[in-house]
Amino acid sequence: MEIIHISAECYPVAKVGGLADVVGALPKYQNKLGHIAKVVVPAYDTKFIRESEFEVTYDAWANYGNNHFQYRILKEKTNKLGFDLYIVHIQGLTDRPNVYGYSDDTERFVAFQIATLDWIVQWEHRPDVIHCHDHHTGLIPFMVSNSIKYTPISSVPTVLTIHNAQYQGQFGWEKLYYIPAFDLWKGGLLGWGDAINPLASAIKCAWRVTTVSPSYLDEMMNNARGLESLLRQERWKSVGILNGIDSEVWDPQTDPMLGKGYNLKTVEAGKLANKTALCNVFQLDASKPLFTFIGRLVDEKGADLLPDIFYTALQQHGDNINILVLGSGENWVEGRLNQLKDIFPGKYNAYIGYNEQVSHEIYAGADFLIMPSRVEPCGLNQLYALRYGTVPIVRRVGGLRDTVIDIGDGGFGICHDQTSIWDVTHAINRAVELYNDKKAFKAVRKTMMKIDHSWDKAASNYIDLYQILK
Repeated sequence: MEIIHISAECYPVAKVGGLADVVGALPKYQNKLGHIAKVVVPAYDTKFIRESEFEVTYDAWANYGNNHFQYRILKEKTNKLGFDLYIVHIQGLTDRPNVYGYSDDTERFVAFQIATLDWIVQWEHRPDVIHCHDHHTGLIPFMVSNSIKYTPISSVPTVLTIHNAQYQGQFGWEKLYYIPAFDLWKGGLLGWGDAINPLASAIKCAWRVTTVSPSYLDEMMNNARGLESLLRQERWKSVGILNGIDSEVWDPQTDPMLGKGYNLKTVEAGKLANKTALCNVFQLDASKPLFTFIGRLVDEKGADLLPDIFYTALQQHGDNINILVLGSGENWVEGRLNQLKDIFPGKYNAYIGYNEQVSHEIYAGADFLIMPSRVEPCGLNQLYALRYGTVPIVRRVGGLRDTVIDIGDGGFGICHDQTSIWDVTHAINRAVELYNDKKAFKAVRKTMMKIDHSWDKAASNYIDLYQILK
């Protein structure tokens, strides 16, 4: 089968969150199964794109409404990602350093989708599946099925994966003319509420809808920022497929970003070496349990409570724990987390921002990873932590519920039910008890590292889904 993945992100081309990790790994594993999976993303001004070799495969003009634009489709020459990577270059729109955050993001991603389909529709053959990821590509299922210019590919199945339903890409009806001509009586397929809603449109028009974990699919029926009734209506064509991780990139034995590699047999010495190096950099004490948070500092991750959680935990445990934060987000959260450095020197530190190498070093050096999420469609951080022998402390929500079993239930993680200061600090207390029971802690580490969360199973599940649509 030939599968075309269309996305706003793809690691290592451009990454903001877990969407990039999925799109950067799933196609590679589908290719390993004997299929042809390709990825199409915007041509951002990123380090990867600047330092890679591309060749122009298509050059044309397109338009959305009265706006005309020239675009080029460029292919990465070396196949170094394990799949064919195509980037869509639209001067002035896609060629910017950031993926999101511009006032004309609607125009940027509408143009990207139109250019991509204009290119595909002129192929001499037809792909077997067009797989869209999140709202940035959410207009594609509608356009493939209904826009007159795309009639030649209207029979190509479209699949939507919802990575996070909190972001839907809504824009006003006054921009309806951006979308290539279609029978206006079908316009209802674009809208939800009082706006054009790309995510809602994709849910209506895609042949199948997937979410990144079974529990998140269930939770969206009651919590999807206004799309609950639509998702219940389209439940018949929806399935939750748990994300995997790229076990080649995330391998503590071969990870080039680590000072010392390790495996199941050498985990104790390897973790200690990486922890010591990490603590030296951040002025912490490697003899104490190291708790960490990695991620966006936003409410859905429970980050608004982190300053109070960490203050309470450090007060309770005195000199007996360390805490390290890596992330960025809400300015006030960043400010309060930075303030804790002065209150708890030598016990707490924070790296405000994001650094891929530091994240790998933290997974390898930390003892515990805290994820008090209010919403967590799948979560990849806990899977990385498990792979690197770091015990996840998670709220039972979404994919965290599907992937982490509490030690009290014979599992390997520490779980709590609410995103609250009390619940998380109580979980930290349990973690300290586990850490002090050296025999039990070592056993939990070895159990975690034996779990296979690679993309092999998930990639196969997606192929099974596509086969149904042929």
